[in-house]
Amino acid sequence: MRSFKIVVTGPFSAGKTTFIKSISEIAIVSTERAISDSTRRVKAETTVAMDFGRITISKDIVLYLFGTPGQERFDFMWQILSEGMLGYILMLDASRPETFAEGRRILEFFGTLSDAPYVVGATRVPEGDHSQVIEKIREELNIDGDIQIIPCNALEKEDVKKVLLGLLYDILKTLDK
Repeated sequence: MRSFKIVVTGPFSAGKTTFIKSISEIAIVSTERAISDSTRRVKAETTVAMDFGRITISKDIVLYLFGTPGQERFDFMWQILSEGMLGYILMLDASRPETFAEGRRILEFFGTLSDAPYVVGATRVPEGDHSQVIEKIREELNIDGDIQIIPCNALEKEDVKKVLLGLLYDILKTLDK
């Protein structure tokens, strides 16, 4: 059995905890706490340390999912959680382009920690043609066309699977080299 450590990261309120809850076959370990600062207007709770879940892909592959906090004041956890990761997912809320710069900062930080493959999971993408939103994200993050940007409803297990499998295929390509 091969196990893969995957980190799910991104700006505050991008859907990281929901993403892990939607797919995990175990009750997730979550460190969500009531928000005590001005971000309360966005949501009531935030992850302060990590989220943890697990999904069995096949009899040979298990993914361990580690969700990072999104608020900058907890970013010291990013380095801790990234140790030993084989890949990561940057979650971005496509309806909040003001958070794309934060997404770029997160990518730059993770790039200093590892050259592990990553994909972008874009939540709250408007219905219809996704190409404009995806190009806007690609431009704002300054990433090339080889990096997958996958629209994802973090509440939908099938969407979450698409993102995880997209990353897993990229990881397997790097391991086969």
